[in-house]
Amino acid sequence: MTVGKNEREWKRKVKNLGLALLSAAVLTACTNPFSGEEKQETEAAQTQERVDTGFVVTGPESYDSADTAVLVNRDEEKGTLTFLNLDLGKRYTLSIDGTTRLYDKYGESISASQLQKGDIVDITFLKSKKHLTTLRFAAESWSCTGVERYEINTVRGEVSIGGETYKLTENTQYLSEGRNVECMDLNPADILSFYGIGTQVLTVRVDKGHGYLRLANDENFVGGWIEVGQSVIQRITEDMCLLVPEGSYQVNISNKGGGGIKQVTIARNEETTLDIGDLEIPEPQYGMVLFSVEPSSADIYIDGSQADISGPVSLEYGLHQLIARADGYQSITQYIRVGQESAGINVVLESNTAEEEEESSRESSSVTDTTTDYYKVHIDAPEGAEVYLDGNYVGISPCSFKKTTGSHVVTLRKSGYVTRSYTVQIDSEEKDISYSFAELVTDNSMSAEISLADSE
Repeated sequence: MTVGKNEREWKRKVKNLGLALLSAAVLTACTNPFSGEEKQETEAAQTQERVDTGFVVTGPESYDSADTAVLVNRDEEKGTLTFLNLDLGKRYTLSIDGTTRLYDKYGESISASQLQKGDIVDITFLKSKKHLTTLRFAAESWSCTGVERYEINTVRGEVSIGGETYKLTENTQYLSEGRNVECMDLNPADILSFYGIGTQVLTVRVDKGHGYLRLANDENFVGGWIEVGQSVIQRITEDMCLLVPEGSYQVNISNKGGGGIKQVTIARNEETTLDIGDLEIPEPQYGMVLFSVEPSSADIYIDGSQADISGPVSLEYGLHQLIARADGYQSITQYIRVGQESAGINVVLESNTAEEEEESSRESSSVTDTTTDYYKVHIDAPEGAEVYLDGNYVGISPCSFKKTTGSHVVTLRKSGYVTRSYTVQIDSEEKDISYSFAELVTDNSMSAEISLADSE
């Protein structure tokens, strides 16, 4: 009985406590004078949270899109980066701010100023907000920097670098000093850097380009020679314009034993004029040159004319072009300098290997050039123009030179006409090829200068 009584007492106390708590809650709700204001403030706050302010706190996890792309523009004032999608070839622009995280290829943080047009990057971004979340140099990308020897074949859309062949695409970016250029603006004398993914080249940057060199007061040296460092050796012609890799050079001017050395600095895409009027030409001096040639049947050409080498050959002091040819031997083209009364020059031609001779005899029926052991490139037109192959003088058109597979620059020049250059892709087929270029256009600016001088 005692137990029952205690249980009833405990239940009564719990019931009374529940009623007391309920009464207190009702009393508080009814008697609080600020309850209405708090409710309104709460509802206002909830409404404000639902308003889209356009601001999103971004981070590595705050993105809805990802891409591997090429950076094609950087606008510091607007705080935007423009990218090129590699699959669709379309461009899109994203904003960046303090929340955007930028990394190099190894995951180290970098600043926006370290980004360059043409960079290949992996990015994440909020497509809905057009906001860049993260950027990192693409892990799969590769680079070949400071390349001096390469072959760009625009016909096949390929470039050969160090024995490897890569594809050029419609979206490949060509950049010089941060500006977009065309592939045809590149010159084999330029030093380039290549960037790509897999077998595709996506960006080509010009590390070291080319400029132009003109001579002033060169009347006494026309027909002589100009040497610019180790890159250019050419005959001096009236109003000539040399294409020279940018940089500082020692220029050697020579003609009839006279001339001298000058210093010049060539800037990219700019024309530099070198005044050589202070150089003097003494009375012509001649040296007697005795040639020793193997094989003895070889023909020797000096400055384009065949020379009789049965005895000493009289040559003016200075630089001369020598060409040696013989059937069954590899031809030689080199430059010789005469600077003393007598000198001896040995010329040795390398014979074809037995293998080449056998192959030549087996295919004799298909060989069209019977006078030499190599195939030729013929320049048929325009007639009377000076022809330069990769900056080296080869003759007056119509003329020919040894066929060498790859990309080459053929420059045509004629006094009173505008100089033109063409990049040609020479194939590897075992046959001669011929080119006929358009007639050179008259240099109107030169005519205007002559007319003005006459009027004065």
